[in-house]
Amino acid sequence: QVHLVESGGGLVQPGGSLRLSCAASGRTFSSYAMGWFRQAPGKEREFVAAIRWSGDSTYYADSVKGRFTISRDNAENTVYLQMNSLKPEDTAVYYCNALTGTLAPFGSWGQGTQVTVSS
Repeated sequence: QVHLVESGGGLVQPGGSLRLSCAASGRTFSSYAMGWFRQAPGKEREFVAAIRWSGDSTYYADSVKGRFTISRDNAENTVYLQMNSLKPEDTAVYYCNALTGTLAPFGSWGQGTQVTVSS
C-alpha cells in the first residue's frame, strides 16, 4: 500500500498544457503499475492513463490519446501526466492510484488535483 499526493492542476485555456505529478511514499512504489483517473462534476470517475512498473508499457483512454503522456520516475517515487492540447471536457479532478495487472485501481483515493480548462 502506498500514500499518494497529486499536484500540478490549475486553470488553463483551451489548447494549453499542464503537467500533473503524483508523489508516492514507500519502497514498494516501483512494484506497482500506476494510473491516472479523473472525475468531472456530476460524472463517475473514469480511467485516463496507465503505466506499468517498468515504464515500458503505457495505456490511454481514447479521449486523451495523442494529447496526454504518462511517465514515471521510480527513483523519485513520482508519476507524471503531461497534458497537451487541453479541451474544456478535460475539466475534472485528477487522481492517481496503484493498479492491478488488469489496470484496476486498488489503493485508497486521495484528494486529487483540480484541472479547469476554460477561456
